[in-house]
Amino acid sequence: MVATSWPGVDPEWSRIVRVRSTSAVDASGTTHRWHILDNGPQLERRGLAPVGTLLCVHGNPTWSYLWRTLLTAGSDAARPWRVIAVDQLDMGFSERTGTFRRLQDRVNDLGDLSDALGLDGPVITVGHDWGGVISLGWALAHRDNLAGVVLTNTAVHQPSGSHIPPALQLALHPAVHSWGTTTSDAFLRVTHSLAHPPLRPDVRKAYMAPYRGVQRRSGVGNFVADIPVDETHPSFTALQDIAEGLRELEVPALMLWGPKDPIFSDRYLKDLVERLPQADVHRFEGAGHLVAEDRDIATPLFQWLAGREEPAGGRGADSLPPGQTREEPFRPFWDSVETLASGTAGLETAVAEMGSDRKISRSLSWQQLHRNILDLQEGLHRAGVGSGTRVSLMVPPGVDLTVTLYACLRLGAVVVVADAGLGAKGLSRAVKGATPDVIIGIDKALVAASLFGWPGRRFSVRDLPAGRRRMLGAETSLDALAREGAASAYRSQADYVEPDAPAAVLFTSGSTGPAKGVLYTHRQLTAMRDTVGGTFGIQAGSKLVAGFAPFALLGPALGAVSVTPDMDVTAPGTLTAGALADAVAAIDATVVFAAPAALRNVVATGDVLTGPGREALGKVGLLLSAGAPVPEPLLSRVQKLLPHASLRTPYGMTEALPVTDISLEQIQTAAADAATGNCLGAGNGVCVGTPVQGARLAVIPLDEHGKASGSSPVTEAAVTGEILVSAPHVKQAYDRLWVTQQESVDPSGWHRTGDVGHFDAEGRLWVEGRLVHVITAPNAVVTPVGAEQAIEQLESVRLAAIVGVGPRGTQAVAAVVETVPPAPKAGLAAPQLAASVRRAALAAGVQVSAVLQVPAQPTDIRHNAKIDRTRLARWANRVLAGGRPGKP
Repeated sequence: MVATSWPGVDPEWSRIVRVRSTSAVDASGTTHRWHILDNGPQLERRGLAPVGTLLCVHGNPTWSYLWRTLLTAGSDAARPWRVIAVDQLDMGFSERTGTFRRLQDRVNDLGDLSDALGLDGPVITVGHDWGGVISLGWALAHRDNLAGVVLTNTAVHQPSGSHIPPALQLALHPAVHSWGTTTSDAFLRVTHSLAHPPLRPDVRKAYMAPYRGVQRRSGVGNFVADIPVDETHPSFTALQDIAEGLRELEVPALMLWGPKDPIFSDRYLKDLVERLPQADVHRFEGAGHLVAEDRDIATPLFQWLAGREEPAGGRGADSLPPGQTREEPFRPFWDSVETLASGTAGLETAVAEMGSDRKISRSLSWQQLHRNILDLQEGLHRAGVGSGTRVSLMVPPGVDLTVTLYACLRLGAVVVVADAGLGAKGLSRAVKGATPDVIIGIDKALVAASLFGWPGRRFSVRDLPAGRRRMLGAETSLDALAREGAASAYRSQADYVEPDAPAAVLFTSGSTGPAKGVLYTHRQLTAMRDTVGGTFGIQAGSKLVAGFAPFALLGPALGAVSVTPDMDVTAPGTLTAGALADAVAAIDATVVFAAPAALRNVVATGDVLTGPGREALGKVGLLLSAGAPVPEPLLSRVQKLLPHASLRTPYGMTEALPVTDISLEQIQTAAADAATGNCLGAGNGVCVGTPVQGARLAVIPLDEHGKASGSSPVTEAAVTGEILVSAPHVKQAYDRLWVTQQESVDPSGWHRTGDVGHFDAEGRLWVEGRLVHVITAPNAVVTPVGAEQAIEQLESVRLAAIVGVGPRGTQAVAAVVETVPPAPKAGLAAPQLAASVRRAALAAGVQVSAVLQVPAQPTDIRHNAKIDRTRLARWANRVLAGGRPGKP
């Protein structure tokens, strides 16, 4: 044992402890030699009193080396923690006892060690793999000393009806077990290969060090053999006792998870969360089984330790942002549906769908909508859907989705809305991360559920033939559930929900990384409804064409008649002027919501409008467009098609919609102020106006490294920084992303948007881009949007992106343009185009070093408008380094 050869380990931590065994498998008076990594004596020598103790337990086939980063972090003089990382008996550098030790024996062994060390609390257990189960067994037996539990990729229960992971099935197979786990080092090598990125050679060598030779690997084989595959296994009862005991464990808990784990997948995380509902959870997207190697878990763990006495999520369920009060009584999200159904408008159309012939193909009155919601609510209730049930809705916008959404909300179920606009890979990642209990979907969605292994029971939308139902794994259908609910003499009264209970998980677009689940409570959903209604004057009697799915669902809550136009809702750019006009005419709509990409295509197809189509659009009084910046020239062209409409472009995000509001006239005024220079701060970005009702805004200034590193919000004009928002309708938390959530609520009471911008002297907000896209050139911090807008004024440019090339701090600025007409291939721009682009950017204060062209900018699927600048930056770096252009 040579501790000096273990990278990341202070040799002073390594020690041997002799422990008297009380285990039934050992003779009376037996003592064992335990190897542990322990910074306690070192802290004592330095005169540091630890806050508490972390008792860290590895799994199979790792050892205490797994926890070295926690030992380093715990040795910090500012807030020291004693960290004891054990090598379980027959594992690591602890004694090989020659005895088969089962789960309960190992729990007892750990208790013997803690007694020998005199641990008396506060103790936080930390466990991984089967060490997680053992650490929890110790926790349940030592509740008087227990202050919390931390878990990384482990399991305490095998879900009924499912098999243990294939990798463990193989390791347990009689033909493989002995050779794979003991005779050879295959099990170790396979486990080490699960690291993302791969382990460094010296780290891999350290992990292998205790297991050189067959005799040193007996514990590895025994650990695998002790996996309780069914109720006949000798350790099944001990595992079940631990699993059930967790339901009564009320201490703080933290789960740090690698979802890319072929062994302990998200279904085991879901089970643990159900048993420890108070747990804070963070899923490190892209990390796997060896999450402690894949990601820095020490920083969030010690951050959690420092704040574990505070409410999780930054803003408690019963608190409000600064300056906000609850003067109005809570009015449920579905209140308008009930009110209109029972009033004089009950027989009027509430929600409609447009068919491919551009005529209404299906509609419900307010009375029918309310009745259908109640029928389905009762059917879902009888099918086991209730408070807290996670229901993933895979249904296109329209009547079915509206009825299902409102039925679920009335039951207190948590609706998971991960739309097809995320793309197949992004959608699958989102659904797996949300771990729904039920998936309600069209046939295509249920096929995807089978193909990608999405969790949850499956309900189809329509009744299906028996064979197809079996093939799709559908238990029942919405049609059948609604019939059961309608036929029931008993009407469930499960429509009261706690205002601060979870209501929905909505997913971000994924345009700047993996889509994040955003958790809303019922109170926050209603605050969003009230903010939209109050800001834009949308109320009962309004008639709305919703070219964007969220607004189709919001319409009934506002009391607005809503219709979905004939378009592919997963591709906003498919909305044509004719389809929009027909949808408007179908319900005499006064309000239109369409994404920027949809507006581009509406303008592009406007010439084909007939007289009736133009007449219909001429009656629209309000157009809303959000999701990406909308250039003033595009809005001006839209205004010609909707001459009497107020064109509004609210700024917001999935986490807070809306945040600000601005009209076309106000945009033009702001542009004039920027051109004349008579308003401090006017210019450099997109002017998005002033805060909506109930919202407050501020910025955290950028430092010289392009980071918003401070914590003091400012509202002074012409100060560029990360935009902060505080409002009643800001999200509750990022779902199972505890680390991300903590970062987003610093300073307390604010949400960090990840966008950068500034205020002008009139109090208007100008958005300059995303924080992750800020360029750090020599002696300058460059934000992209202002220069991009200037370049897009060129007739030969449709879309532009400004990206950084080279190392941060010395980055060169490159412009990537999509030309009109499209360039035949990607690569360096022609000299004449490049010169024009450079001049335009320089007029906006940005010096461009290189200009490249692409046939089409890579944009997000949902909005067809958010350019993937990170992807473009990688491509530009490759091209300018002499690589083949290829496709960005």
